Amino acid sequence: MTGVVSVENLSVVYDDFRALDTASVEIGAGESFGLVGESGSGKSTLLRAIAGLAPASEGAIHVLGRELRGSRREKAFYRAVQMVFQDPYGSLHPRQTIDRQLMEPLAIHGIGDGERRILKALDEVGLGSGFRFRYPHQLSGGQRQRVAIARALILEPSILLLDEPTSALDASVQAEVLNLLEQVRRDRKLTFLMVSHDLGVVTHMCDRLAVMQAGRVVERLSSADLVAGRIGEDYTRNLMVASKGFRRKTA
Repeated sequence: MTGVVSVENLSVVYDDFRALDTASVEIGAGESFGLVGESGSGKSTLLRAIAGLAPASEGAIHVLGRELRGSRREKAFYRAVQMVFQDPYGSLHPRQTIDRQLMEPLAIHGIGDGERRILKALDEVGLGSGFRFRYPHQLSGGQRQRVAIARALILEPSILLLDEPTSALDASVQAEVLNLLEQVRRDRKLTFLMVSHDLGVVTHMCDRLAVMQAGRVVERLSSADLVAGRIGEDYTRNLMVASKGFRRKTA
């Protein structure tokens, strides 16, 4: 495999349960790649294994040409790879101001010029400097997720791991956050690996996708093939029917 993110025959086992079963994906530089499937299909587990948050028992993970072993990740990994979680409230410290939460990753990595970087990050996600000294409970769900994105971007990573980044938001806010992510990817030439159960979101955001079922990758296809119905697996067709906006009319 030669992508900037390569996962080969990866398995994650908890006791006797195989959450991930010899799954393989490859994502090229600057690509937005989607992982779709029903709940429990293993898509979030794959993301967490890359980030070192789930224990890989078999297989190989390569990121930016380096093999990742075990669950330990070096500081340089987290400078290059950042993750945005599903729940924007749960991923932010409730008793810390937004300013402090944006300053923390800069302090951890020994990066100076915090004032300018914080203002730039807030501006990039559509929040003004007035949000710096607020607390998470003073923000809406969409604003909290924008802060989470700003925190991920402030280290200037090249790869974002996105775990259902809009599923906890209202539909109108979802569109705003997705458009923000798409703009950020274009501007910064980022690589995205996005987990979603919503095929509409994936076809809007991603170039290619892998369909997962019971911990395995059962199909790989482009978003264009998905929209056109060029599908090989019945499981993928059933996902299309179940996903809002993908009910196809018959003549």
